[in-house]
Amino acid sequence: MDATVDLPTKAGAASAAVLSMALCVAVLIASEFLPVSLLTPIAQDLSVTEGHAGQAISVSGLFAVITSLTIAGATRNVDRKKVQSLLTALLSVSALIVTFAPNFTVLMLGRALLGVAIGGFWSMSTAIVMRLLPASEVPRGLAALNAGNAVAATIAAPLGNWLGDLIGWRGAFFLIVPLALLALVWQWIAMPPLPASGVQKEQKPLCLLARPSVAAGMAAIFLLFMGQFALFTYLRPFLEGVAGFTVPQLSLCLLLIGLAGIAGTWVISRLLRVWLYALLIGIPLTMAAIAALLLGLAANPVAIMGLLFLWGFFATAAPVGWGTWLARSLHRDAEAGGGLQVAVIQLAIMAGAAVGGLVFDARGWQVSFGMAASLLLTAALAAGLAWKCQEVPE
Repeated sequence: MDATVDLPTKAGAASAAVLSMALCVAVLIASEFLPVSLLTPIAQDLSVTEGHAGQAISVSGLFAVITSLTIAGATRNVDRKKVQSLLTALLSVSALIVTFAPNFTVLMLGRALLGVAIGGFWSMSTAIVMRLLPASEVPRGLAALNAGNAVAATIAAPLGNWLGDLIGWRGAFFLIVPLALLALVWQWIAMPPLPASGVQKEQKPLCLLARPSVAAGMAAIFLLFMGQFALFTYLRPFLEGVAGFTVPQLSLCLLLIGLAGIAGTWVISRLLRVWLYALLIGIPLTMAAIAALLLGLAANPVAIMGLLFLWGFFATAAPVGWGTWLARSLHRDAEAGGGLQVAVIQLAIMAGAAVGGLVFDARGWQVSFGMAASLLLTAALAAGLAWKCQEVPE
């Protein structure tokens, strides 16, 4: 059964439901990447290396992968509203566990629960928007979710860095709790029932990889996100320890990255209708060039800020491009395709943070950043292959 629209909802009510999801997305993304700006104090407080502390991101990615591939089948007979609400509640629990974690093991437990929330919520989000809105309004609904992503990318890093300096990293994580609860209440009030009868009976995300265009596209997504987070996860140690940034300079740089992300999302989303594959290839190429330039300009703070502004512009917009590709390529398999895409992205984030941390500790930032550039270059090649393998729409 096509899950595009199976519930007659009033326009205002449907929009409110989508906006509640956008808020949840913003809180999820902020919580997922908050350790990026707090890596140093977390490592110092829990007596681990910065590379070790970076695994707080990789563990959430691992559990997001597992959840995104299994949740559709595990909750096949459950109202999607209830599933989404449970996942949002789990976000609050995760933040509480991390806030009061007495050691690194407990912190990793909290981050694992966050991974379950991320994997479940994101894998179903596109299909739910397609059920809430008529087909003509679906792109606008997906844009709202991406806006929540961009706002979180803007606020999380600089605000986390500032709050970490002001109230400590635990206080910064605790502020996730009321925001998550607000998202939960709004979602419960605004979202109509979404009976499981509207969900496709067969949910086999991995079977989609038998299609060459999907396999190439997913490979491009994996390489893009792995390369991005092999560099971005360890940005603070680089900026402080190599480039010599002060805390105010670091906060300013992270804010610029976020603002660039909002601008990039707005600009690139308007070009995707005509230039989809050109952008899917061009974005990782540009990011690879930026990573390579950072290797030679580490002693120039102004140049670094300019390069990272461009990084934020393109990196934040990349998911919009691949989300558009998913909607065009897998429209009839929205939930299964969404689960597969989320699994690939989270596996890539996990791999990028984990391998990047090992390389950062063992070989230094130069090798880590060089590896990121190579991965991003390969992502552009895979995106080109996906273009060549694209299927003719039915």
